[in-house]
Amino acid sequence: MGRKTSQMRGMGEYTIRDDDLTGPGIAALLRLHLDEMHSWSPPQSVHAMPIERLRQADVTFYAAWDGDQLAACGAIKHLDDTHGELKSMRADPAWRGRGAGKAVLHHLLQVARDRGYARVSLETGKPDMFLPARRLYESHGFVPCPAFGDYVEDDFSMCMTLQL
Repeated sequence: MGRKTSQMRGMGEYTIRDDDLTGPGIAALLRLHLDEMHSWSPPQSVHAMPIERLRQADVTFYAAWDGDQLAACGAIKHLDDTHGELKSMRADPAWRGRGAGKAVLHHLLQVARDRGYARVSLETGKPDMFLPARRLYESHGFVPCPAFGDYVEDDFSMCMTLQL
């Protein structure tokens, strides 16, 4: 399945590799992600991609593994030659707070740099349940920005960007 890298974490490493989105573990983690987004967000503010959309050519999807256990996932969507978007960033509940999401973020930022992007952006929610994600992004230099791509300004969502 293509490129494989390792990201350091507390007492070991996460192995991060391209994923074809056919495994049952990935399907379950993405189902959890979509279910939570739909339970936390008004319908017009759910921007999480279904698995079929994540398989499209403009999206590259990665899974982080702790040994043989799926720990987290994330994707990068090609917007144009200078701009990428982070999508489907998600840690399995058992790996939250254990550096899995940070490992995926580091990997995606390296992919963006390797592609020559000048910036990477994302959309997330404003309510408190999204605070851990926002703090992760802020700790890596992401700042609020105007809506980009097909996003529109609303009271629930916010966009963030990082100049590379």
